Amino acid sequence: MKAVDIRTVDKSQLVDLSTVHIDESLPVRERVLSYLKQVKNPYCVRVGNFAVKVKYKEDGPSFEEVFKHLLQQQSMM
Repeated sequence: MKAVDIRTVDKSQLVDLSTVHIDESLPVRERVLSYLKQVKNPYCVRVGNFAVKVKYKEDGPSFEEVFKHLLQQQSMM
């Protein structure tokens, strides 16, 4: 999934983040699963007319760690 070339990806095939809805009352694991089910490819999504590719440093935290942290922060707001 992370091998998608952002320069050649068909934007019409990407899920627009504005259509993704996360139920904040769910436990973090359930929110992660819901997000993954909705976006299909967590590394490449669409925001309006723009294709967005998520990339992480090799020596940094994993996608899972960063995403879990993001969801935990959202529930604290």
